[in-house]
Amino acid sequence: MPEGDSVYRLARRLRAALDGRTLRIGRLNVPAHATVDLAGRVITGHRTHGKHLFTDFDDGTALHTHLKMTGSWTVTRPGRRLPARLTPDVRVHLSCTDGPTAYGLTLPVVDYGSRSDMNRLLAHLGPDPLHDDFDAALATSNVRAQGGVPIISALLDQRVIAGPGNLWANELCFLRGLHPQRPADSVDAPALVALLHRAMTHSATVDGVHQITTGDRRKGRQHWVAGRAGKPCLRCGTIIAVTAEVPGDPARRRTWWCPSCQPAASG
Repeated sequence: MPEGDSVYRLARRLRAALDGRTLRIGRLNVPAHATVDLAGRVITGHRTHGKHLFTDFDDGTALHTHLKMTGSWTVTRPGRRLPARLTPDVRVHLSCTDGPTAYGLTLPVVDYGSRSDMNRLLAHLGPDPLHDDFDAALATSNVRAQGGVPIISALLDQRVIAGPGNLWANELCFLRGLHPQRPADSVDAPALVALLHRAMTHSATVDGVHQITTGDRRKGRQHWVAGRAGKPCLRCGTIIAVTAEVPGDPARRRTWWCPSCQPAASG
């Protein structure tokens, strides 16, 4: 599932291609909005909150999409067409007058309505570290409020902080020397939140470093622990451990850690 920094980069790409343009074709190929015709609307902006993407229109409406595990977006230049084999996967079709066309493919979430109604979909989410007004104090309080919940689970809970996914949750635990099962209320929450803010902002905004947590761009050396089960730790050489899934996680995401750099009794 793409994480907040990936969706932020997607919004930047769609913003450059579509913002300020008038739609020649605007279709939502989902049952709930199959009759909606967006032709003639002007796209006024793209914005994100965590893993959620919003496309705003000049009439005060907005399109809300979420990629989850299957979704993606592609943009074609004027005169180019989407390969025919992908046509059945199109959930959102936004074709600009004398401009590019954006296709949202196999999107599991497509909502459309007034901007205020779409914004209410975010009411349950925590603060977004990629927003200029990111509330680090609230994020810190949210982490501490998780009590005995494992810190890895707290970092994946979008109600705590919106945006981090499995890669960032695992890498941040390593960088802070935290065993992933350590209780959330026992960690240095301000330091963890500050690192999360700094790391995700760097990943989202600096070219060439997207989700490279080690500083090494070479294949197999871009992450400290994520996806490295059975391989030696890049810091100490200890074999990276893995568990099949985060406790209580319906997405059944894996957890990786270094037993030496992240001991269960680490302080």
